[in-house]
Amino acid sequence: VEMVMPGDNTEMDVELITPVAMDEGLRFAIREGGRTVGAGRVIKIYK
Repeated sequence: VEMVMPGDNTEMDVELITPVAMDEGLRFAIREGGRTVGAGRVIKIYK
């Protein structure tokens, strides 16, 4: 998917560049330029 519009749902795999403590079920926000551009919940953690 190239672009997700407001109200759309999507699943993605993300590899973080720095370690962050998290658990399944954790809610998070994706911010760009001081604005929230997305939000979600951790479904599964791959070790």
